[in-house]
Amino acid sequence: MPGKLHTTAPTGDRAYLVAADLPGAVIAAEDSLEELAELATSAGARVVGATIQRRRTPTAATYIGKGKLEEVGADRQELGANVVIFDDELSPSQQRNLEEELGIKVLDRTALILDIFATRASTREGKLQVELAQMQYLLPRLAGQWSHLERMEGAIGTRGPGETQIETDRRLVRSRIDRLRKDLKKVQTQRELYRRQRRRSQVPVVALVGYTNAGKSTIMRRLSGANVLAANKLFATLDPVTRRVNLEGGDVFLLSDTVGFIQKLPTQLVAAFR
Repeated sequence: MPGKLHTTAPTGDRAYLVAADLPGAVIAAEDSLEELAELATSAGARVVGATIQRRRTPTAATYIGKGKLEEVGADRQELGANVVIFDDELSPSQQRNLEEELGIKVLDRTALILDIFATRASTREGKLQVELAQMQYLLPRLAGQWSHLERMEGAIGTRGPGETQIETDRRLVRSRIDRLRKDLKKVQTQRELYRRQRRRSQVPVVALVGYTNAGKSTIMRRLSGANVLAANKLFATLDPVTRRVNLEGGDVFLLSDTVGFIQKLPTQLVAAFR
């Protein structure tokens, strides 16, 4: 039974965004929050409000302070928001505490990016990479979310003596992670064979790299005539595409359209940018 990519982002929901301005940040909180708004919009949400709290360090229990949390709760009710999205990755306990305090769904930037990747992956390798990242993200959060996890194949009749439901789910997720890694290894081995063939052909390879939604796919279409999706949204291109380009005079090169860069990329998804 093939695994399914899970969607967690707020498609069609009203989102309230929260960011923390911390010392030593590599990007200004305002710029990062603006990017988060684009991500939320790309995931199908309508951003209805946002706030930034300047802190020396995040609060261990709820990431933001008590006063700011009360402010967020009041604002989101007034604005009719039904999901709150944090600009940084939350710990499992922070996410649980925030949902209890706010009474609505709470997501972080990592969950949002994973969801966008899940909806746009089209190749087998891309889907495997995204599902693996989702499973790795989900595993430490099962204590608060296991009831939302769809049952995987083999769940019935596989529980050991005295094993709790959460232990069963953890075992199933770990098993799925192992399987995904094995499947990915097979796909990547095949991809390496293609790379070797291209190197032997001695045809130059050029890669288009840059920020997501910067126009790489548009350049690809203009140069190669390839039917590559070019859209005004983040991560319109998720699976790298390589096309042959013929120049005047008979010269030829291969042009690759790559996944765009973004701030605070989840470490689980770095493999998708190779």
